[in-house]
This record gives sequence, C-alpha cells and structure tokens, in this order.
Amino acid sequence: MSKRKPPTLVRDDPARAPLVGNVKVTREDWLNLARNVLVDEGVGEIKIAILAEKLGVSRSSFYWYFENRRDLLEALLQEWEARNTKTLVSKCGQPSRTISEGACNFFRCFVDTSLFDHGLDFAVREWARRDVAVRARIDLADQTRLHAVTEMFLRHGYEAYDAECRARILYYMQIGYHALDVRESMDVRFRRVAGYLNGFTGQDADPEALEEFRRFAMAHAT
Repeated sequence: MSKRKPPTLVRDDPARAPLVGNVKVTREDWLNLARNVLVDEGVGEIKIAILAEKLGVSRSSFYWYFENRRDLLEALLQEWEARNTKTLVSKCGQPSRTISEGACNFFRCFVDTSLFDHGLDFAVREWARRDVAVRARIDLADQTRLHAVTEMFLRHGYEAYDAECRARILYYMQIGYHALDVRESMDVRFRRVAGYLNGFTGQDADPEALEEFRRFAMAHAT
C-alpha cells in the first residue's frame, strides 16, 4: 500500500480561517499527522518529538491539545471507531427496497474513502497484534459491524442462520479484499458487482439498485 500524501496543515489551507495569536498548528493537524504515521509506519513510530519536528513546532504545543501520547492514541482510536464502525453501521441501517440495495449501501463505505478508511482500519488491526486492549476494541468493532450486516439481511426476510452466515461472507470478503490490496479499475470492479450480489444474497441483482450504485461508484472512483 502506497504512503499517504502529507496532510495539509490548517494554516496552509486557503479554505480555512487563518490561525490567530501564537497558534501554529491545531489539534486537527496533530491528529492528521499521527494518523498518517500510524498507517504508513505503525503505532511505534508515533512519537511526540518526531511529530513536532514534522509540524515545525515545539513539543510544548502538543500539550495544549493532549495530556500525553496515550491521550493522542486514544483520540486516534475514537476517530477510527467513528469513521469506520459507526459509518458502516449507519449505511447498513439505511432503508432499502431490496437486499441488493442494502448490500450496495454497504459497498458504498468501501468505494468512498471519506466514509471508511481501510488503511486506518488495517493499521489499527496491526496495532492490535501487540496491544490486548486495542485487540478488544477490534473484536468489538467486528462484532458491531457483523451485527449491523446481519440485521440488514434479517430485515429482508432471511432466516437467522442464513442472515448470519451471509453477513459474515459479505463482511469478511470485503475486509479481505482490502487486506490483499487488490488493484483494479472501477470499470473492472463494477462488471463483477451483479455476480457478487447474486453470490452474497442468493438473489438476482436489482437493476435499479445496481445502476444507482454504479453512478455513485463512478463519482467516487480514485
């Protein structure tokens, strides 16, 4: 997976209000940089002194926003939970006419990177290999996500056992898809969506839902 672009600092963003007084960086700047380091280099490389050097500020400015490094790491975990887990749960809970539309709502999370950051997700999973507390949060996140996908199938009339199994197939496939860092164009990917939906749901793809998702996917293609 390629490294992320350096985050644009608030002070350098013409769309943002200029910083005032002695403020050179914001809490958002610290979090954005720390997130990049977490994804590109791992949690062990998140060090206050190194972050401060990259931001061009003194270490003391860090403590305007965070009590300590642990506080920064907790903020990253809370952001991950809000951005990935809560978003996925919300998308799965959206009203849908057919199970195809419901599954496409799920897929939207993985097409639009503003909805689900898969790089961050796997960085947290790697972190969890060395931290039992983070592992517990990963396990809870997976349980919460799977419950949301299962409920989606249940709302469309699937029996409980079938809904649970299909939810796991769908969720684990999507997570594995990104774990393998599969690289293919949106055109190639989309040509398979109807077949994927048939495999995941056991029903023919809903043409209307498929077309709506196609437009969404093309609009967010990277």
